[in-house]
Amino acid sequence: MEKNQDVKTLKKPPYLMIAVLFVGAFVAFLNNTLLNVALPSIMVAFDIKDYSTVQWLATGYMLVSGILVPASAFLITKFKTRSLFILSMAIFVIGTAMAAFAPSFGLLLAGRMIQAAGAATMSPILMNVMLISFPVEKRGTAMGIFGLVMVLAPAIGPTLSGWIVEHYDWSVLFKMILPIAIIALLLAVWKLENVLPNRPAKIDLFSVVLSTLGFGGLLYGFSTASSAGWGAVEVWGTILVGAIGLVWFITRQFSLEEPLLDLRIYTYPAYALASVVSMVLSVAMFSGMILTPAYVQNVRGIEPFEAGLIMLPGAIVMGIMSPITGKLFDKFGPRILAVTGLFIATIATFGLGYLETDSTYTFIITVYTVRMLGISMVMMPVMTNGLNALPNRLNPHGTAMNNTAQQVAGAIGTAVLVTIFNSHTKTRAAEIVADMKANADPSAAQPTVEQLELIQGQVMQQALLDGITYSFFVAAGITVVAMILALFIKRVDITKRDDFMGVKPEEK
Repeated sequence: MEKNQDVKTLKKPPYLMIAVLFVGAFVAFLNNTLLNVALPSIMVAFDIKDYSTVQWLATGYMLVSGILVPASAFLITKFKTRSLFILSMAIFVIGTAMAAFAPSFGLLLAGRMIQAAGAATMSPILMNVMLISFPVEKRGTAMGIFGLVMVLAPAIGPTLSGWIVEHYDWSVLFKMILPIAIIALLLAVWKLENVLPNRPAKIDLFSVVLSTLGFGGLLYGFSTASSAGWGAVEVWGTILVGAIGLVWFITRQFSLEEPLLDLRIYTYPAYALASVVSMVLSVAMFSGMILTPAYVQNVRGIEPFEAGLIMLPGAIVMGIMSPITGKLFDKFGPRILAVTGLFIATIATFGLGYLETDSTYTFIITVYTVRMLGISMVMMPVMTNGLNALPNRLNPHGTAMNNTAQQVAGAIGTAVLVTIFNSHTKTRAAEIVADMKANADPSAAQPTVEQLELIQGQVMQQALLDGITYSFFVAAGITVVAMILALFIKRVDITKRDDFMGVKPEEK
């Protein structure tokens, strides 16, 4: 155990309390991706004509989370663990109930937003409890278990959603989560304790406004770019507002005695490097979760549930590997795991770049699963090593920044890669049509309407495939960047940490 810490590691981990927090975090993470496959069914149920309207159920949830997560550091510092989690869980239950029985799209969207408000602090609370519950030499294993929830819940979401939508009404997605959330709330009232240290803290309201404009603007702008187009005012305008708000927010944090999000965490090199690697990896991971379903459903025409089943082995492997990777981290450190995992992920991503219109299910499942195996070896070890570099008093700020940075990076990376995909698809479609015209036999009979439709379908299928595979090659290049950065990761030496000798950063 560390000496003279301003925040002590608990003598004995509160396992029952951690289990309760895990249940809450699981339903929050699961809820994040559960609705994606169900959006077309919701459009039919509420007679919505525009896909961009129903997309707000996903975009709005992400926006509220992106706005509230930066404030989680203040909330965790100011309020007691038990009260904060119970309030968050109660808000989540109310939002879930509203969504489950919503008679209109407006109430469904409102319920979804309320859900996001409740879910925003659950992951930061759990991560901070984990950090003070286990000594540094055992944190890898503990955070590996946390990674099991963080990775497995959103990964199984599309498969579960596809099966439910295929057999039941979309509202079952919320009705299924509601009793689990209520049980988690009752368990929290019964068993939760106050383990995280509190101190009087003031919130800078102007920083909240800047955080909302900055992170919210970037998330909204990049998330809507793929549907609205980069030339739309709502896209580049919100990105510009977000960029200005973010720069102003960052500048202001360094001038405050009690910043909303203490960005001095980036003065710790190990944390800064871990954060950059995590963001780059988030770009590759989130883009893969978009491109693979696009290939399976749009190119191959596979039904949503079957598409989810194809991706399920990858999710299961990530879930199994997460605690194993945690133990390996405790034994060998982060660098060898990160470099090996990124090498595997890079090779597998290149493999996805060679998909064909007749690729076997075995090939698709194997390459995708191997890719997820590689990613599972990187995420939690890198994040844990970065957090180990921070004094315990900065843990809330470190975890809040991790969650926010990964969301923003994932949204930006996905938008950019979807744009590359769309652009390359259009270019290839035009090239294929031009080649067909150039090689056409002038004396041949004109094709019938049915033949023209068949040809157009084949052209679009090939163009989509070329766009997807090209985008996977770009994603592979991104993972190479992360692998190069991972070469510079070093295991944190706890004896050199600021709070080990009771030395504050400003006294260094």
